[in-house]
Amino acid sequence: MTAPSDLVPPAAARLASPDLLRSVFRRHAAGVAVITACGEAGPVGFTATSLTSVSAEPPLVSFGIGTTGSSWPAISCTDHIGVHILGEHQEELAATFARSGADRFGPATSWREGPERVPVLDDVLAWLVCRVVGRVPAGDHRLVIAEVVHGDPTGTGRPLVYHQGRFNGLRD
Repeated sequence: MTAPSDLVPPAAARLASPDLLRSVFRRHAAGVAVITACGEAGPVGFTATSLTSVSAEPPLVSFGIGTTGSSWPAISCTDHIGVHILGEHQEELAATFARSGADRFGPATSWREGPERVPVLDDVLAWLVCRVVGRVPAGDHRLVIAEVVHGDPTGTGRPLVYHQGRFNGLRD
């Protein structure tokens, strides 16, 4: 057996950097969600691939948000957020909420005011309204932890996924 100090990294190994992290995570398929909130100037939202189920008891979820993003000011002080699981038929909606400067709640977006005044998107696979219980500093992002208070899992269809820098549907 070789001692750890004698191991040589593979030729393609690179030192840690933002580009390395992005390159590795392009290979990680992730579900696509849209996070929404009611801001002082109206509804805000963004596309997230960092959504995670944290705990069943109590029911907690988490997601990351960049502190330079347009939605951060509202997310940083709101009590409640919406979490929407997108279907493969919602690629354009995902792209709209991911695009900087887009009119995310314009005429092309079908939504309504839900519990706790949270914007709830129509025709999604599932949605939750959650009470924010923590915002943890994490580099240039914040990890938001939120407790589920309302939801609807009854949408139909297959999930939208993000892989290799593109939105895709699942394949059989």
